[in-house]
Amino acid sequence: MLTRFLPRETNFYDLFDKQVGYVVDAARFLKEMASKETFDETYLKKMKDIEHQADEAAYEIINYLNKTFITPFDREDIHSLAKELDDIVDMVHTIVNRVRVYKLSGNNTQLIEFASVIEQSVDLLTQAIKGLRSMKNAKTIMAACQEVNRLENVGDSMRDAALANLFDNAKDPVLLIKWKEIYEDAETVLDICEDVAHVVESIVVKQA
Repeated sequence: MLTRFLPRETNFYDLFDKQVGYVVDAARFLKEMASKETFDETYLKKMKDIEHQADEAAYEIINYLNKTFITPFDREDIHSLAKELDDIVDMVHTIVNRVRVYKLSGNNTQLIEFASVIEQSVDLLTQAIKGLRSMKNAKTIMAACQEVNRLENVGDSMRDAALANLFDNAKDPVLLIKWKEIYEDAETVLDICEDVAHVVESIVVKQA
């Protein structure tokens, strides 16, 4: 009889599927924006809408966690996973907002490359998080997380190469500072993706 009043574990999986969907939307938007020559305020507002929806999704998970006695995995891991996924969207929003504030033009080769790697990393995280519904997927989940870790290392190299190219060729010191921040923020997105992968790995190890 009691089980009729307990929350169903699958609700958390559904909520994480919803949240990671906004992470994917953010990554797709960044890649699209990076490839455009120009963009106006209306276009960039789309990212603000995604960020707002992602915040609501994270809040929904935390709020549900505070009301739930039985969870599919450790409470601290649920909290960490929700927070880190939200941080990805927040950092992408930071990049988009700085591009707007700094009045930077689009179609930047380095940012396009970063956006592509970020998209790959987010797609892998989506695969890993959806796989948490069953520990039969443990090997696939861990392989996806390992690839996210590899892409973070790729991001480090990309950042260094982008900064080296910037310092070698930028003639405008103000423009140099602006793009330096953008590249470092882009690499930070990959750092956070790696943090998410570590949380997922921890969940799998504890569930094994």
